[in-house]
Amino acid sequence: MLVTAWAAGSASAPGGGSGVPGGTDATRLGPAPGETVAGYLDRARAVPPGPPGPRPALVELAGELDVGGAAALLATPGVTAREAVFRVPLPRVQTALREVTLDPTVDVPASLRLAEAQAANRAGEQARTSTGRAAAVATTESARLSAGCACVVALVVDVDPAAPGTLDALRARPGVRAVEVAPPGTRALAVSPLLPEQDGTVGPVPDDGPVPPP
Repeated sequence: MLVTAWAAGSASAPGGGSGVPGGTDATRLGPAPGETVAGYLDRARAVPPGPPGPRPALVELAGELDVGGAAALLATPGVTAREAVFRVPLPRVQTALREVTLDPTVDVPASLRLAEAQAANRAGEQARTSTGRAAAVATTESARLSAGCACVVALVVDVDPAAPGTLDALRARPGVRAVEVAPPGTRALAVSPLLPEQDGTVGPVPDDGPVPPP
């Protein structure tokens, strides 16, 4: 699942996708396969020029957070939460990126808890409809998400890069590795975040380890 999500997110070149109304391509945020991590981090620091106003941005983390830590990060003034990306970290086992839209009708901590439950339910459904290693991995994912693991690997937010200090404050928050801002006019996103353990060159994570029990 992780390889599928990673490959799908890599369909366009860095910064590719028009993201304009009526367009068929999504704006891609995150590193491209084969891109160096250092090169991506430099690229993510650049903000595409445009008029003032909120834009989507991908917040990539140095390590996975639980929902409490993610809520604290999202408390940065001027930042509006849109989505959370969950991934259960298992040593040398590929696990799925589960992107969940946050509910704007409740407060951020409650919205993140609901999103975590949705991610657990998705993993549980995958476990029920899969066999072999895939089912075992999904079973463990569902159990750990249900238990409230530190499994938030990235966040999608709205932020105005022209607002004084807002983007800098978000980038300076403990645990934030990078914030990549989408171009103005972006409507659709394809998110493929930099993973905490990725260093050197971006590529699929290993999948040769034993699956831990739930």
